[in-house]
Amino acid sequence: MDTDIAGQVPEIVAYSAWGFRVPLVPAFYKRDWMDETAGGFAYHCLPMTLANQSGWFVLAPHSASVEWNGGNHVLDLRVEIPGKPESVHAMSAVGNGILSWTIPYVFRTPPGWNLLCRGPSNSIKDGIQALEGLVETDWSYASFSSNWKMTRPGRVEFREGEPVAMLVPHKRADMEAFSVRKAELASNQDLFDGYREWINSRQAFLAAQRSGDADALKKKYQKHYFSGQTLQGAHFDGHQKKRRLKTFEA
Repeated sequence: MDTDIAGQVPEIVAYSAWGFRVPLVPAFYKRDWMDETAGGFAYHCLPMTLANQSGWFVLAPHSASVEWNGGNHVLDLRVEIPGKPESVHAMSAVGNGILSWTIPYVFRTPPGWNLLCRGPSNSIKDGIQALEGLVETDWSYASFSSNWKMTRPGRVEFREGEPVAMLVPHKRADMEAFSVRKAELASNQDLFDGYREWINSRQAFLAAQRSGDADALKKKYQKHYFSGQTLQGAHFDGHQKKRRLKTFEA
């Protein structure tokens, strides 16, 4: 089990401010649009499927129909909630065609850790775009919402159980600690040789597919990265194909 430098298991606690009706779950592996690709081909993109799972989803506790007339007033965005949920979490609160999903938790992360509240990764919703916010949840006493901006006048539907936010822990000041530079690829001989072999192999594989080569067509894609190995067959021990996030327990 991973521990921090103090030897403790890092913990995220979701303290209920007004109930537990909004589910928090590990982010789903699957996406509807990826299911619709031929033979589920999109799932062969390992970087994308890992990103799909890199956080916890906040799920909508009820459905919502959202209609925007293009105006910037709060009342220009109309939100209809079907049925009679115990509490309403979708509302127009700030104007400018922005829908707010309230999250009824105050989060606590270990010292130095933030929570990025963003939309579900690699998820596409026509007519509306999730906004992102980075919250210092190791000291703040405030709750926060997940906000979505309409991209044009029209109507958008959210269904109960649909992810309306994705929570991703971020270590504060980690990015600022990096020095960054540009360099010629040839200045790193090992990387240069490996890249040249990879790009030549990639181009040859695509050319074989275009020419109708039966073996290349049967393989569909090159599996080296997916398998965590180089073209020379060297394996990377830390290669990850799935993420297994823990479940929020009461």
